[in-house]
Amino acid sequence: MEKVIGELERSETEKIIVQVKEFKGRTYVDFRIHYLADENEWRPTQKGITVAPSLWEEFTKHVDETSKFLNEEKLI
Repeated sequence: MEKVIGELERSETEKIIVQVKEFKGRTYVDFRIHYLADENEWRPTQKGITVAPSLWEEFTKHVDETSKFLNEEKLI
């Protein structure tokens, strides 16, 4: 299984791809930086994080708390 959920452009040559994928028989949510290679092809870097589905609710709780803080500080 591999499903791209979305992409965030960091620059003309880098983007973050969010996807649900399998690795060694396990499913993860993967946030990975990709770069534009010479062949005009996007390739993954080692920079990123993976979150197991069992940790997803806790992970999103922290994302929500971060969003609240950024709003309170008028950073977004």
